[in-house]
Amino acid sequence: MTSPHAALLSRDLALARGGGAGLGLVFFLLVVTLTPFAVGPDLALLRRIGPAILWLGALLATLLGLDRLLQADHEDGGLDLIHLAPAPLETMVATKILAHWLTTGLPLVLAAPLFGVMLDLGPAALGKTALALLVGTPALASLGAVGAALTVGLRRGGLLVPVLILPLAIPTLIFGVAASDPARDGFGPLGALAGLTLGYMVLGPIAAAAALRALRE
Repeated sequence: MTSPHAALLSRDLALARGGGAGLGLVFFLLVVTLTPFAVGPDLALLRRIGPAILWLGALLATLLGLDRLLQADHEDGGLDLIHLAPAPLETMVATKILAHWLTTGLPLVLAAPLFGVMLDLGPAALGKTALALLVGTPALASLGAVGAALTVGLRRGGLLVPVLILPLAIPTLIFGVAASDPARDGFGPLGALAGLTLGYMVLGPIAAAAALRALRE
């Protein structure tokens, strides 16, 4: 018999494939493409701020699908089935976070080196930026689940998710950009980023599950 977590993961992945999973990737490309027009053709400047541009693009692209992370389940009754599943609500929410990261965060990580070439980033900067995004994007997905859970019962609640999430994502953004700097030696910023991600991955599903339980009361 299929476990509830596997069933939920496969359902969310199937829905994402047919529901515009590539929208975040297109938005990421637009951010990277338009930024050189704004800052000018100075390649030295683009190389210096390139990791920050990639991180900002990844952060904004991650926010695109958060309003539908739980809202669609709330509208079609799927959220009630998740509550009734023979598994802890926290692990079910963690499964939805994993599905969201696989369809939104992972494509951004894989595309970052290609888009970084457009910013004239060197191999070292491309590798460190991709690694930092791989470590840091799960934190953004976990934070996004908390915002989605807090606003799932509100009309036009998707507009509030960025307002709730962006302040909490600032530490991830700071350490992510620092870990992407090719001139910085050592694993200090990357270690701090990994610690933040682990903390958010543990606390995110718990906080989101608590918000969903409060919604039913």
